[in-house]
Formats: sequence, C-alpha cells, structure tokens
Amino acid sequence: MADAALVASLSLVLAVSALTDLRHRLIFDAVLAPAALAAVVLTVAAEPEMLGPRLGAAAGAGTFLLAAALARPGGMGLGDVKLAAVLGLHIGPAVAPALVLGLASGAVVGTATALARRRSLSGATVPLAPHLAAGTALVGIVSLL
Repeated sequence: MADAALVASLSLVLAVSALTDLRHRLIFDAVLAPAALAAVVLTVAAEPEMLGPRLGAAAGAGTFLLAAALARPGGMGLGDVKLAAVLGLHIGPAVAPALVLGLASGAVVGTATALARRRSLSGATVPLAPHLAAGTALVGIVSLL
C-alpha cells in the first residue's frame, strides 16, 4: 500500500512540475514540499531501513544540481534543484541515473532548439522538469525488467 502511495506521489509531483515548468518556467514549492513530506512518511512506514539512503540521495541530487545552477546562473532554477532532492527522497540511489538521463535529454533538446533557432548555445534554456520526469520514468521502467 505504501509503495503504491509513493509511486502516486512521485507521479503527481513529476506531472505537475513538468507541466508548470513547460508553461511558466516555474516549479512550485507548494507541490514539492508535500511530496517531500509524503516520501519521508511513506518510507518510514513501509521501509524504514531505506530512510538513510533516500535522505542521502536527496542531499546528493540537490547538491549536484545546486552546483550546476551556481556554475551557470540563469541556466537552471532552484526549483530544479529542489525537484532533484524530492526525486531522491522518492527513489533513493536510483536518482543518479535518472538525473544523468534527464540532464542528457535536456542538453540534447536545448542544443537542437538553439541550432534550429540559430541562436547561441550559451543563451539556450529549456525547462528541465520534463526531462527529469522522463529520466525518472525510464529508470523506473528499466527497474521493472
């Protein structure tokens, strides 16, 4: 039961964040905070031994994207950083390949968009949440195989 609720929480936060990032270039704390709380509560209820690894994954994912955001101001917002941390709370160490896939997807789309518009790659930005959602979904699907 808790596993299904965790998947539902993850699915909801990814869908809402991807849509709002696409439409408004924003990822709302009002979505992320309840999802983070749900992930912690559900983990404690169902798999308390996974709380440490999931907290570590959240800290690692958030720190990794924070470093990227600080390295290139304006390229990534703090909503993306917080979303990465929430993903870590939900999927634990599997967040690493999800981030790699999401960032790679975002880089490919950003490059293609800049080239299609004949703009400099240095100023190209794309909403990252849809790509993080896709990377997370792909990791989830592969884990079922």
